[in-house]
Amino acid sequence: MIKSFFKRLFGEKYTVILMADLAGKMIRFSVPRNIVKLGIAAFFVGLSLLGFFSYKMLEVDFSMNELDELRQFSLQQKKEIQKFAIRVKDFQKQVARLEKFDKKLRVITALDKSVSEPQNVFGVGGSTSRKSLSLDDRMGQHSASALNKLNEDLDHLSAKAAEREISFHELDAFFKDQSSLLTSTPSIWPTRGWVTSGFGYRISPFTGLRELHEGVDIATHMSADIIAVANGVIVESSRNGGYGNVIEVDHGYGIVTRYGHNSANLVKRGDRVKRGQLIAKVGNTGRSTGPHLHYEVLLNGVPVNPFRYILTE
Repeated sequence: MIKSFFKRLFGEKYTVILMADLAGKMIRFSVPRNIVKLGIAAFFVGLSLLGFFSYKMLEVDFSMNELDELRQFSLQQKKEIQKFAIRVKDFQKQVARLEKFDKKLRVITALDKSVSEPQNVFGVGGSTSRKSLSLDDRMGQHSASALNKLNEDLDHLSAKAAEREISFHELDAFFKDQSSLLTSTPSIWPTRGWVTSGFGYRISPFTGLRELHEGVDIATHMSADIIAVANGVIVESSRNGGYGNVIEVDHGYGIVTRYGHNSANLVKRGDRVKRGQLIAKVGNTGRSTGPHLHYEVLLNGVPVNPFRYILTE
């Protein structure tokens, strides 16, 4: 059987004649026809394999380029998301300032009923298997997660902004109805400086005993301007013991403000003043350890914390 196989394999032959030159010898040799066929087949198989592997190499190279492009795109997308997140944080700070301002306005105007807080519950979560996700899918999932968080923050901020809008509409209507109260209500700093002593109990710098400090002390340079914090009528402009040179302004609605230790009083009893009007100069008169303004707010004759009536930062 083996002999028959080789006989068929090498039976028919091709004869090849090579001539060195016209006068030279001829070289003749025979090649089995099947061997030639096998050689040709092997050549084409090899050529096909070479093409296949070349294609695969190109495909790998293309995949690497595509991966680099995806990474660059993901990095750029991440930077854009970070920029947007910073803007959202700035928006959050602005909304927080509006909420603080809104609360102060409601204290001043006695509109204690605040807009109801949203009942949205944030902070839901879960996990998903990442084993079967491709790199492209993982990048997309990361970006989607960041964008979803930003969307949640924006939804929350939108709800907060809507609440503040309703609240400010209520306040606007109230102020229009009571503009006189608004202009007569203290709302600004009487002078600019540093608060060295707040409202409440403290150890007296003169007696060393615990006593109620009925206002705030604002230290600043000598002869700094002191202005009226709201519209009103001067009910006292004199020198009064421990207060030194003192001014009292009756704003109506039970509110009186007092300004002590002045170096000079620039208004007299009976004068009408408007918010922001210059009324005195900072000094060191009376019972004082240095140039400063002692500022009080009295409501129906009772001292209250002046910070409740300061809207500006």
